[in-house]
Amino acid sequence: MAMSGLRVVPIWTRGQERLHVLLPDGRNIAWYDREAARVSLLSEDRREDVMGVLGPFLTGPVSVGPPPVPTPADIARLTLHPDDDLAPNRPGEALLISLDRDPAPARRLRPDPRRRALAAEQAVGEVLDGLEGAGWRTLHSIPLPGGDRIHHLLIGPGGIFALHTVYARKQRLRVADPVVVVGRGEPRPLLRWARSDASRASFALTAEVRGVLAVAGPADVEVEGVPRGVRVVQDADLVGLGRTGGVLKPADVEALHAMARDRHTWLRV
Repeated sequence: MAMSGLRVVPIWTRGQERLHVLLPDGRNIAWYDREAARVSLLSEDRREDVMGVLGPFLTGPVSVGPPPVPTPADIARLTLHPDDDLAPNRPGEALLISLDRDPAPARRLRPDPRRRALAAEQAVGEVLDGLEGAGWRTLHSIPLPGGDRIHHLLIGPGGIFALHTVYARKQRLRVADPVVVVGRGEPRPLLRWARSDASRASFALTAEVRGVLAVAGPADVEVEGVPRGVRVVQDADLVGLGRTGGVLKPADVEALHAMARDRHTWLRV
């Protein structure tokens, strides 16, 4: 703690680290956003003390002043009840809860399919979360009426994508719209499900949402023809989505993310 009684604490917000300056009683008095090169002051009277305690952490010239006016998206996020906020959901959140409540028997002839599904969602989710630095926002395991859920929702400069994941590590995956076959498994209408996810998300957000079948591999993928309205992408190639742009402005991304993270948005789809 500095002579002024102030202390500096790093806090992560939306994937970015901010250095917050706290009073002895724990109240926030200022924060330093390194990426924006800005120190936001809540009390002009303590400017000298704040800059003194932040001095060792500053990496160059900074602007100093009151916090920027919150955007509508900021206000929506701040007023959202924690129980209704989907942003903290981990990749595979619903499966993690299911496995915690009802673990599979220790001895069984075949692996619990939930664990492979979880591995797929975690692998895809890790790639998507890595796109945040390029202006993208990701939500995981969005619950829908009827017990369905959207595995991942990606919102960013290139638009909005609803991703349905499938585990196919070191197996052949054959796609013949709408059916997908993994290895020697049963045919499943995964493309129909992916289109349904995108359609429901589009209705909820009143914006175009494109469907993606995200294959957690590496796998040998065979696609017959061109699937209607759904892209088939291996998890390692998902970073390509992060290079797309020209569809949504940053303010639109934040507004749509604020809307999508609210559980109530999805109650009537």
